[in-house]
Amino acid sequence: MPGRFGLSVALATPFQLSGAVDNDRLKEQAGWCLAMGCSSITLFGTTGEGASIGLTEREAIFSALARDGVTGERIVGGVAATAVSDAAAQATLALDHGCRALLVPPPYFFKGVAEDGVFGWYAALVERLGHRARHILLYNIPQMTAVAMPLSLITRLIRAFPEVFIGVKDSAGDWPYTEQLLEAHRDRVILVGDERSLARAVRNGGQGAISGLANICPDALLPLVMEGRPDQRIDQLVETVLGYPVMAAVKALVAHRSGDTGWLTMRPPLTALSRAEMAQLGERCDRIFSATAA
Repeated sequence: MPGRFGLSVALATPFQLSGAVDNDRLKEQAGWCLAMGCSSITLFGTTGEGASIGLTEREAIFSALARDGVTGERIVGGVAATAVSDAAAQATLALDHGCRALLVPPPYFFKGVAEDGVFGWYAALVERLGHRARHILLYNIPQMTAVAMPLSLITRLIRAFPEVFIGVKDSAGDWPYTEQLLEAHRDRVILVGDERSLARAVRNGGQGAISGLANICPDALLPLVMEGRPDQRIDQLVETVLGYPVMAAVKALVAHRSGDTGWLTMRPPLTALSRAEMAQLGERCDRIFSATAA
């Protein structure tokens, strides 16, 4: 994956009231994010409710985007599965569509597993993919997976499969851990999911971010990603969003920005914010950006 990673939007996935993926809204959102400066889109990540999106739906989304001219070199394909065979099927589909990278969290059902077990799962995935295994970003998000990915595990995987594991998306929100990653693996793609630490990470060798907030304000995030320049508005927005269920809050802010309430639908088991919460969140977001601009 040549060149600097840059800013990839962790694309939110719109759903129709019936529960089906709304590919038209998805294409519009992807196009807007790319036009606003994102270097790529990440499909089926946490913000995109990827664990709730099946293989057939993924194929339809890839095909819909390709018809709009958004092809694999501008897409990171998220994987969300616990069985190696399912993870391999999702990864293979993304590779078939030419995705620039894969974002792969550890298996997340069994808790309290040993490091050797997590290593073995990733090794089995690499074996299943065979010669096609490439450009995998390890996804550290223990608040969702409840599976730790210590630096020792990251280092083992990179040493065992140096041509496969190109780096880490670190969404743990633990700066000392991020700092250790940056120090130990300067030759890898280290991305930060917690936008409050993004500018500092970039100044210390980070290559960018896969960001849910890029659904809302990619232009404000670009100076953090490209120059390592902090922005207190982003810190305030993160703190605000964390006061709500995050995926629902991101969708509520997309609806607020676009004026399109079709973005509010969540796929069960997730639920939308209440109307009062949505109004409150939108007002807080407006205050954050208008106060600084004044």
